[in-house]
Amino acid sequence: MSNLAVAPAFSEAGYPPAISLRELWPWAVFAASILLFALYLTGSYQGSATLHEFFHDGRHLLGFPCH
Repeated sequence: MSNLAVAPAFSEAGYPPAISLRELWPWAVFAASILLFALYLTGSYQGSATLHEFFHDGRHLLGFPCH
């Protein structure tokens, strides 16, 4: 039998536990890098016709010249 204690998901007041900025910061940096990489791919890709068509509408939506 285990002696592990499980923390409650919500406090007694009914609010979820607070998340500190120190715990949130790495996830925010990761999400921002993924978004910037997606923006880079959408804006710079001029390779094969299939992938160009996949990114085509996104390029126009973001204001990149395409043709």
